[in-house]
Amino acid sequence: MAADPAGFASRDPLSPQFWDERFARSFTPWDRGGVPQALRDFVARSPAPLSTLIPGCGSAYELAFLCEAGWDALAIDFAPEAVARGRALAGQWETRVVQADFFAWQPPQASGFIYECAFLCALPPAMRAHVAARWAALLPPGALLGGFFFFDQTVKGPPFGIDRAGLAALLAPCFDLVEDAPVADSIPIFAGKERWMLWRRRA
Repeated sequence: MAADPAGFASRDPLSPQFWDERFARSFTPWDRGGVPQALRDFVARSPAPLSTLIPGCGSAYELAFLCEAGWDALAIDFAPEAVARGRALAGQWETRVVQADFFAWQPPQASGFIYECAFLCALPPAMRAHVAARWAALLPPGALLGGFFFFDQTVKGPPFGIDRAGLAALLAPCFDLVEDAPVADSIPIFAGKERWMLWRRRA
């Protein structure tokens, strides 16, 4: 995230208030403003719709896109302002945007796909092992974790960058990498520093 303007009370990205303040003041430099092409391509080539979870959904542009494509998608965020924005943009799918804590929430069904888009990099590095463990716990063998992973050596964040070796070490115990591609339509904050990646949950 670009440097915050003065006046924000919360500096802790583990607090919903941190994100509420920024959504309320439209300070959202991580917001892509639409559905990325790599996700569109993934949906187009998938042999069948997948039950999908979008953690840390923010504006949740992808939710309506997935639902309109026939996918059973659900988006969650722990920040009330983000949920309100996601619902406002989701149209007829607004009830599929749920306020929930990713680490405690129990989904109504197993997911075939978890979509990662600026969730891992939104949280401090100390939380990474918890995120990876939760991904693994929510996905049955053969299910997919996919989306955009931010590679950088940032000291401060969010976004908090990771290196390739660090991501591999984080996910290798439970996941196999099956796709890795450059991203052509990154927004400025992620430009040149993100990859579309797809990981399959091992048995």
